[in-house]
Amino acid sequence: MMDRLRESKWVYILCSIALALLFWMYVRVTVDPTDTQTIRNVRVVQTGTSVLTSQGLTVAGISDETVDLQVEAPSSVITNLLRYRGDIYVNLDVSRCVEGENRVAVGQPVWPTNFSTEGLVLRERDPSTITVTVEELYTRTFDVEFQLDGQVADGYQMGLPAVEPETVTVSGAVEEVSQVARVVAVLTSENLSEQYAGDLPLTLLDSAGNPLTDLSVTLSADSAYVVVPVVVEREVELTVNFIPGGGATEDDITFDIDPRTITVSGAEEDMANLTQLSIGSVDLSRVTGTNTFNFPISLDPSLENVSGETTASVTVTVEGLDTAVFEVDNISLTDPPAGYRAQAVTQARQVTVRGRAEDLALIDASQLRIVADVSNVTSTGQISVPARVYLNSAGSVGVIGEYTVVVEVSRR
Repeated sequence: MMDRLRESKWVYILCSIALALLFWMYVRVTVDPTDTQTIRNVRVVQTGTSVLTSQGLTVAGISDETVDLQVEAPSSVITNLLRYRGDIYVNLDVSRCVEGENRVAVGQPVWPTNFSTEGLVLRERDPSTITVTVEELYTRTFDVEFQLDGQVADGYQMGLPAVEPETVTVSGAVEEVSQVARVVAVLTSENLSEQYAGDLPLTLLDSAGNPLTDLSVTLSADSAYVVVPVVVEREVELTVNFIPGGGATEDDITFDIDPRTITVSGAEEDMANLTQLSIGSVDLSRVTGTNTFNFPISLDPSLENVSGETTASVTVTVEGLDTAVFEVDNISLTDPPAGYRAQAVTQARQVTVRGRAEDLALIDASQLRIVADVSNVTSTGQISVPARVYLNSAGSVGVIGEYTVVVEVSRR
Protein backbone atom coordinates (compact mmCIF):
# COMPACT_ATOMS: atom_id res chain seq x y z
CA MET A 1 0.00 0.00 0.00
CA MET A 2 2.73 2.46 0.98
CA ASP A 3 4.70 1.65 -2.18
CA ARG A 4 1.72 2.50 -4.33
CA LEU A 5 1.33 5.85 -2.59
CA ARG A 6 4.99 6.70 -3.12
CA GLU A 7 4.79 5.81 -6.82
CA SER A 8 1.66 7.93 -7.30
CA LYS A 9 3.41 10.87 -5.56
CA TRP A 10 6.25 10.87 -8.12
CA VAL A 11 3.69 10.63 -10.89
CA TYR A 12 2.04 13.76 -9.57
CA ILE A 13 5.40 15.62 -9.42
CA LEU A 14 6.30 14.68 -12.97
CA CYS A 15 2.89 15.68 -14.20
CA SER A 16 3.17 19.05 -12.45
CA ILE A 17 6.51 19.74 -14.12
CA ALA A 18 5.16 18.78 -17.51
CA LEU A 19 2.12 20.98 -17.04
CA ALA A 20 4.38 23.92 -15.99
CA LEU A 21 6.49 23.50 -19.11
CA LEU A 22 3.42 23.33 -21.28
CA PHE A 23 2.02 26.45 -19.62
CA TRP A 24 5.35 28.35 -20.08
CA MET A 25 5.47 27.39 -23.75
CA TYR A 26 1.86 28.46 -24.16
CA VAL A 27 2.55 31.88 -22.59
CA ARG A 28 5.72 32.27 -24.62
CA VAL A 29 3.97 31.51 -27.87
CA THR A 30 0.69 33.29 -27.28
CA VAL A 31 1.70 36.23 -25.02
CA ASP A 32 5.28 36.92 -26.30
CA PRO A 33 5.48 35.35 -29.74
CA THR A 34 8.68 35.18 -31.78
CA ASP A 35 8.91 37.78 -34.50
CA THR A 36 11.26 38.78 -37.33
CA GLN A 37 12.38 42.40 -37.70
CA THR A 38 14.78 44.27 -40.02
CA ILE A 39 16.76 47.02 -38.29
CA ARG A 40 17.87 49.44 -40.97
CA ASN A 41 20.80 51.85 -41.25
CA VAL A 42 22.92 50.37 -38.49
CA ARG A 43 26.26 52.22 -38.16
CA VAL A 44 29.47 50.66 -39.45
CA VAL A 45 32.43 51.33 -37.14
CA GLN A 46 35.94 50.75 -38.47
CA THR A 47 38.45 48.94 -36.29
CA GLY A 48 42.12 48.23 -36.90
CA THR A 49 42.82 51.63 -38.49
CA SER A 50 45.91 52.07 -36.28
CA VAL A 51 47.42 48.97 -37.94
CA LEU A 52 47.02 50.64 -41.34
CA THR A 53 48.50 53.89 -40.03
CA SER A 54 51.59 52.03 -38.77
CA GLN A 55 52.05 50.81 -42.35
CA GLY A 56 51.65 54.29 -43.85
CA LEU A 57 48.15 53.50 -45.15
CA THR A 58 44.68 54.91 -44.54
CA VAL A 59 41.07 54.14 -45.45
CA ALA A 60 40.10 56.47 -48.31
CA GLY A 61 36.51 55.24 -48.55
CA ILE A 62 34.04 52.45 -47.87
CA SER A 63 31.20 51.35 -50.13
CA ASP A 64 28.61 51.32 -47.30
CA GLU A 65 28.54 53.24 -44.04
CA THR A 66 25.40 51.46 -42.75
CA VAL A 67 23.96 47.95 -42.95
CA ASP A 68 20.55 46.39 -42.40
CA LEU A 69 20.22 43.62 -39.79
CA GLN A 70 17.45 41.01 -39.89
CA VAL A 71 16.86 39.53 -36.44
CA GLU A 72 14.47 36.98 -34.93
CA ALA A 73 13.47 37.27 -31.30
CA PRO A 74 10.49 37.39 -28.94
CA SER A 75 8.37 40.48 -29.50
CA SER A 76 9.36 41.97 -26.14
CA VAL A 77 13.06 41.66 -27.02
CA ILE A 78 12.53 43.26 -30.43
CA THR A 79 10.51 46.12 -28.91
CA ASN A 80 13.28 46.80 -26.40
CA LEU A 81 15.92 46.52 -29.13
CA LEU A 82 14.18 49.07 -31.37
CA ARG A 83 13.98 51.49 -28.45
CA TYR A 84 17.79 51.60 -28.31
CA ARG A 85 18.49 51.16 -32.02
CA GLY A 86 20.79 54.21 -32.01
CA ASP A 87 23.22 52.31 -29.76
CA ILE A 88 23.57 49.37 -32.17
CA TYR A 89 26.57 49.15 -34.50
CA VAL A 90 28.65 46.61 -36.38
CA ASN A 91 32.44 46.43 -36.50
CA LEU A 92 34.40 46.40 -39.74
CA ASP A 93 37.95 45.16 -39.19
CA VAL A 94 40.24 46.86 -41.75
CA SER A 95 43.53 45.81 -40.14
CA ARG A 96 44.31 43.26 -42.87
CA CYS A 97 43.52 45.51 -45.81
CA VAL A 98 46.17 46.35 -48.40
CA GLU A 99 46.50 49.30 -50.75
CA GLY A 100 43.68 49.29 -53.28
CA GLU A 101 40.18 47.78 -53.00
CA ASN A 102 39.42 45.13 -50.36
CA ARG A 103 36.27 43.10 -49.65
CA VAL A 104 35.79 42.93 -45.88
CA ALA A 105 33.15 40.85 -44.07
CA VAL A 106 30.81 42.78 -41.78
CA GLY A 107 31.43 41.83 -38.15
CA GLN A 108 28.99 40.78 -35.46
CA PRO A 109 26.57 43.43 -34.19
CA VAL A 110 27.32 45.16 -30.90
CA TRP A 111 24.05 45.36 -28.97
CA PRO A 112 23.09 48.09 -26.47
CA THR A 113 24.68 47.92 -23.01
CA ASN A 114 22.70 45.99 -20.35
CA PHE A 115 20.47 44.56 -23.07
CA SER A 116 19.32 40.94 -22.72
CA THR A 117 19.88 39.02 -25.96
CA GLU A 118 18.02 35.93 -24.75
CA GLY A 119 16.18 34.42 -27.68
CA LEU A 120 17.78 36.87 -30.16
CA VAL A 121 19.04 35.33 -33.39
CA LEU A 122 20.79 37.26 -36.20
CA ARG A 123 19.41 36.00 -39.47
CA GLU A 124 21.03 38.27 -42.07
CA ARG A 125 23.38 41.22 -42.63
CA ASP A 126 22.80 43.30 -45.75
CA PRO A 127 25.34 43.83 -47.17
CA SER A 128 27.40 41.07 -45.63
CA THR A 129 30.65 42.45 -47.09
CA ILE A 130 31.83 46.00 -47.71
CA THR A 131 34.38 47.31 -50.19
CA VAL A 132 37.16 49.21 -48.41
CA THR A 133 39.46 51.44 -50.49
CA VAL A 134 42.92 51.90 -48.95
CA GLU A 135 45.42 54.55 -50.04
CA GLU A 136 48.84 55.75 -48.96
CA LEU A 137 48.61 57.89 -45.83
CA TYR A 138 48.96 61.65 -46.58
CA THR A 139 49.90 64.16 -43.88
CA ARG A 140 50.06 67.95 -43.61
CA THR A 141 51.06 70.18 -40.71
CA PHE A 142 49.05 73.31 -39.87
CA ASP A 143 49.53 76.16 -37.42
CA VAL A 144 46.80 76.13 -34.77
CA GLU A 145 44.98 79.46 -34.96
CA PHE A 146 42.83 81.02 -32.24
CA GLN A 147 39.42 82.35 -33.20
CA LEU A 148 36.97 84.26 -30.99
CA ASP A 149 33.34 83.60 -31.84
CA GLY A 150 31.81 86.67 -30.21
CA GLN A 151 33.31 89.90 -28.96
CA VAL A 152 35.34 91.48 -26.18
CA ALA A 153 33.38 93.50 -23.62
CA ASP A 154 33.38 97.30 -23.90
CA GLY A 155 36.46 98.86 -22.31
CA TYR A 156 38.52 95.69 -22.67
CA GLN A 157 40.98 94.43 -25.24
CA MET A 158 42.08 90.90 -26.11
CA GLY A 159 45.82 90.32 -25.90
CA LEU A 160 47.90 87.89 -27.95
CA PRO A 161 46.62 84.33 -27.31
CA ALA A 162 49.05 81.54 -26.41
CA VAL A 163 48.22 78.17 -27.98
CA GLU A 164 49.71 74.76 -27.14
CA PRO A 165 50.39 72.83 -29.30
CA GLU A 166 51.27 75.49 -31.83
CA THR A 167 50.97 73.05 -34.75
CA VAL A 168 48.90 69.96 -35.53
CA THR A 169 49.34 67.22 -38.11
CA VAL A 170 46.33 66.13 -40.16
CA SER A 171 46.57 62.60 -41.64
CA GLY A 172 44.34 60.74 -44.07
CA ALA A 173 43.60 60.26 -47.72
CA VAL A 174 45.12 62.94 -49.95
CA GLU A 175 41.69 63.88 -51.34
CA GLU A 176 40.36 64.62 -47.85
CA VAL A 177 43.43 66.22 -46.27
CA SER A 178 43.71 68.54 -49.28
CA GLN A 179 40.34 70.06 -48.37
CA VAL A 180 41.75 71.42 -45.11
CA ALA A 181 42.97 75.03 -45.29
CA ARG A 182 43.13 76.01 -41.62
CA VAL A 183 42.94 74.49 -38.14
CA VAL A 184 41.35 76.71 -35.48
CA ALA A 185 40.61 76.60 -31.76
CA VAL A 186 37.32 78.47 -31.32
CA LEU A 187 36.26 80.24 -28.10
CA THR A 188 32.61 81.28 -27.95
CA SER A 189 31.94 84.33 -25.75
CA GLU A 190 29.52 87.21 -26.17
CA ASN A 191 31.27 89.65 -23.79
CA LEU A 192 34.77 88.47 -22.88
CA SER A 193 35.95 90.54 -19.90
CA GLU A 194 38.54 88.33 -18.19
CA GLN A 195 41.41 86.03 -19.09
CA TYR A 196 40.45 82.64 -20.48
CA ALA A 197 42.57 79.53 -19.95
CA GLY A 198 41.44 76.04 -20.96
CA ASP A 199 41.20 73.34 -23.59
CA LEU A 200 39.36 74.10 -26.83
CA PRO A 201 38.44 71.51 -29.50
CA LEU A 202 40.12 71.91 -32.87
CA THR A 203 38.00 72.66 -35.93
CA LEU A 204 39.02 72.07 -39.54
CA LEU A 205 38.11 74.81 -42.02
CA ASP A 206 38.13 74.87 -45.82
CA SER A 207 39.51 77.73 -47.93
CA ALA A 208 36.21 79.63 -47.58
CA GLY A 209 36.31 79.39 -43.79
CA ASN A 210 33.55 76.77 -43.56
CA PRO A 211 33.85 73.94 -41.00
CA LEU A 212 34.68 70.48 -42.39
CA THR A 213 32.66 68.05 -40.31
CA ASP A 214 32.50 64.87 -42.39
CA LEU A 215 36.18 64.16 -43.14
CA SER A 216 37.70 60.80 -42.24
CA VAL A 217 41.04 62.24 -41.11
CA THR A 218 43.14 61.92 -37.98
CA LEU A 219 44.62 64.82 -36.00
CA SER A 220 47.77 64.56 -33.90
CA ALA A 221 45.82 66.48 -31.22
CA ASP A 222 42.07 66.87 -30.90
CA SER A 223 42.24 69.98 -28.70
CA ALA A 224 44.60 72.82 -27.77
CA TYR A 225 45.25 74.52 -24.44
CA VAL A 226 44.64 78.21 -25.02
CA VAL A 227 45.39 81.22 -22.80
CA VAL A 228 43.68 84.42 -23.91
CA PRO A 229 44.76 87.52 -21.96
CA VAL A 230 42.09 90.21 -21.62
CA VAL A 231 43.19 93.68 -20.59
CA VAL A 232 41.58 97.04 -19.81
CA GLU A 233 41.69 99.58 -22.63
CA ARG A 234 41.51 103.32 -21.89
CA GLU A 235 42.15 106.69 -23.52
CA VAL A 236 44.91 108.47 -21.59
CA GLU A 237 45.68 112.20 -21.74
CA LEU A 238 49.27 113.29 -22.47
CA THR A 239 50.69 116.03 -20.24
CA VAL A 240 53.86 118.14 -20.15
CA ASN A 241 55.64 119.73 -17.20
CA PHE A 242 56.71 123.38 -17.72
CA ILE A 243 59.79 124.64 -15.90
CA PRO A 244 59.61 128.41 -15.23
CA GLY A 245 62.49 130.30 -16.83
CA GLY A 246 63.42 133.33 -18.88
CA GLY A 247 60.87 135.38 -16.98
CA ALA A 248 57.99 133.10 -18.07
CA THR A 249 55.76 130.77 -16.10
CA GLU A 250 52.92 128.51 -17.21
CA ASP A 251 50.59 131.49 -16.82
CA ASP A 252 52.45 133.26 -19.67
CA ILE A 253 52.15 130.57 -22.30
CA THR A 254 49.71 128.74 -24.53
CA PHE A 255 50.56 125.23 -25.71
CA ASP A 256 49.26 122.32 -27.77
CA ILE A 257 50.15 118.63 -27.61
CA ASP A 258 49.73 116.44 -30.68
CA PRO A 259 48.32 113.88 -30.09
CA ARG A 260 46.40 114.99 -27.02
CA THR A 261 45.57 111.40 -26.02
CA ILE A 262 46.62 107.84 -26.76
CA THR A 263 44.87 104.54 -26.15
CA VAL A 264 46.62 102.35 -23.58
CA SER A 265 45.86 98.79 -22.51
CA GLY A 266 47.08 96.74 -19.60
CA ALA A 267 46.08 94.56 -16.68
CA GLU A 268 43.26 95.99 -14.60
CA GLU A 269 45.51 96.54 -11.56
CA ASP A 270 48.16 98.32 -13.69
CA MET A 271 45.56 100.59 -15.28
CA ALA A 272 43.69 101.41 -12.06
CA ASN A 273 45.12 104.92 -11.53
CA LEU A 274 46.34 105.74 -15.03
CA THR A 275 44.41 108.74 -16.37
CA GLN A 276 47.33 110.94 -17.50
CA LEU A 277 50.78 110.29 -18.92
CA SER A 278 53.60 112.85 -18.58
CA ILE A 279 55.91 112.78 -21.60
CA GLY A 280 58.58 115.23 -20.32
CA SER A 281 59.42 118.82 -19.35
CA VAL A 282 59.85 122.05 -21.29
CA ASP A 283 62.28 124.66 -19.94
CA LEU A 284 60.55 127.96 -20.70
CA SER A 285 63.90 129.75 -20.78
CA ARG A 286 64.47 127.99 -24.12
CA VAL A 287 61.21 129.17 -25.63
CA THR A 288 61.45 132.34 -27.72
CA GLY A 289 58.17 133.30 -29.32
CA THR A 290 56.79 129.96 -30.56
CA ASN A 291 58.78 126.72 -30.43
CA THR A 292 57.95 123.07 -31.05
CA PHE A 293 59.50 120.23 -29.04
CA ASN A 294 59.28 116.51 -29.81
CA PHE A 295 59.05 113.93 -27.03
CA PRO A 296 59.07 110.13 -27.13
CA ILE A 297 55.96 108.46 -25.74
CA SER A 298 57.27 105.93 -23.23
CA LEU A 299 55.16 103.42 -21.30
CA ASP A 300 55.86 100.94 -18.55
CA PRO A 301 56.68 97.51 -20.07
CA SER A 302 53.52 96.10 -18.49
CA LEU A 303 51.37 98.45 -20.63
CA GLU A 304 50.74 98.56 -24.37
CA ASN A 305 50.40 101.63 -26.59
CA VAL A 306 47.39 100.56 -28.64
CA SER A 307 47.34 103.79 -30.69
CA GLY A 308 50.85 103.18 -31.95
CA GLU A 309 52.12 106.78 -31.82
CA THR A 310 55.73 106.80 -30.62
CA THR A 311 56.31 110.58 -30.41
CA ALA A 312 54.31 113.65 -29.46
CA SER A 313 54.99 117.25 -30.49
CA VAL A 314 54.50 120.11 -28.02
CA THR A 315 54.09 123.61 -29.47
CA VAL A 316 54.63 126.40 -26.90
CA THR A 317 54.01 130.13 -27.37
CA VAL A 318 55.02 132.79 -24.82
CA GLU A 319 52.58 135.70 -24.77
CA GLY A 320 52.36 139.09 -22.99
CA LEU A 321 56.10 139.47 -22.23
CA ASP A 322 58.72 141.83 -23.64
CA THR A 323 62.42 141.28 -24.26
CA ALA A 324 65.54 143.42 -23.90
CA VAL A 325 69.05 142.78 -25.26
CA PHE A 326 72.15 143.58 -23.18
CA GLU A 327 75.83 143.66 -24.15
CA VAL A 328 77.58 141.55 -21.48
CA ASP A 329 81.36 141.61 -21.12
CA ASN A 330 81.57 140.01 -17.68
CA ILE A 331 82.83 136.60 -18.89
CA SER A 332 84.63 134.05 -16.71
CA LEU A 333 85.69 130.42 -17.15
CA THR A 334 85.38 127.32 -14.99
CA ASP A 335 88.57 125.45 -14.10
CA PRO A 336 89.91 123.39 -17.06
CA PRO A 337 91.08 119.76 -16.63
CA ALA A 338 94.51 119.13 -15.11
CA GLY A 339 97.35 119.88 -17.60
CA TYR A 340 95.28 122.47 -19.59
CA ARG A 341 94.91 126.23 -19.45
CA ALA A 342 92.14 128.28 -21.06
CA GLN A 343 91.32 131.94 -21.65
CA ALA A 344 88.30 133.59 -23.23
CA VAL A 345 88.56 134.71 -26.83
CA THR A 346 85.03 136.11 -26.84
CA GLN A 347 85.06 139.44 -25.03
CA ALA A 348 81.34 140.20 -25.00
CA ARG A 349 78.02 138.57 -25.89
CA GLN A 350 74.58 139.94 -26.43
CA VAL A 351 72.14 138.42 -23.95
CA THR A 352 68.36 138.54 -24.24
CA VAL A 353 66.31 139.05 -21.09
CA ARG A 354 62.55 138.57 -21.01
CA GLY A 355 59.92 139.85 -18.62
CA ARG A 356 57.30 142.47 -18.15
CA ALA A 357 58.16 145.90 -19.50
CA GLU A 358 58.19 147.57 -16.10
CA ASP A 359 60.61 144.94 -14.72
CA LEU A 360 62.91 145.05 -17.75
CA ALA A 361 63.28 148.80 -17.30
CA LEU A 362 65.02 148.16 -13.99
CA ILE A 363 67.74 145.84 -15.47
CA ASP A 364 71.15 146.88 -16.77
CA ALA A 365 74.14 144.90 -18.14
CA SER A 366 76.05 145.03 -14.84
CA GLN A 367 73.60 142.52 -13.38
CA LEU A 368 74.53 139.91 -15.96
CA ARG A 369 77.54 137.62 -16.03
CA ILE A 370 78.59 134.78 -18.31
CA VAL A 371 80.36 131.63 -17.12
CA ALA A 372 81.90 129.42 -19.85
CA ASP A 373 82.27 125.71 -19.05
CA VAL A 374 85.75 124.39 -19.94
CA SER A 375 85.74 121.55 -17.43
CA ASN A 376 85.53 118.92 -20.18
CA VAL A 377 87.89 120.21 -22.85
CA THR A 378 90.25 117.55 -24.24
CA SER A 379 91.89 119.32 -27.16
CA THR A 380 93.90 122.51 -27.74
CA GLY A 381 93.25 125.55 -29.88
CA GLN A 382 90.18 127.75 -30.17
CA ILE A 383 87.04 125.89 -29.08
CA SER A 384 83.41 126.95 -28.71
CA VAL A 385 82.09 125.82 -25.32
CA PRO A 386 78.64 126.14 -23.68
CA ALA A 387 78.12 129.07 -21.37
CA ARG A 388 75.58 129.93 -18.71
CA VAL A 389 74.24 133.43 -18.09
CA TYR A 390 73.44 134.57 -14.56
CA LEU A 391 71.12 137.49 -13.78
CA ASN A 392 71.33 139.12 -10.38
CA SER A 393 67.74 140.30 -10.03
CA ALA A 394 64.85 139.58 -7.73
CA GLY A 395 62.21 140.58 -10.28
CA SER A 396 60.13 138.36 -12.57
CA VAL A 397 62.60 138.53 -15.44
CA GLY A 398 64.95 135.93 -16.85
CA VAL A 399 67.51 135.12 -19.52
CA ILE A 400 66.29 133.26 -22.59
CA GLY A 401 68.19 131.35 -25.25
CA GLU A 402 71.37 129.27 -25.29
CA TYR A 403 74.87 130.75 -25.35
CA THR A 404 78.41 129.72 -26.23
CA VAL A 405 81.82 131.32 -25.76
CA VAL A 406 84.98 130.80 -27.83
CA VAL A 407 88.03 129.97 -25.67
CA GLU A 408 91.73 129.33 -26.38
CA VAL A 409 92.95 126.07 -24.84
CA SER A 410 96.61 125.12 -24.49
CA ARG A 411 98.79 122.66 -22.61
CA ARG A 412 100.52 123.77 -19.44
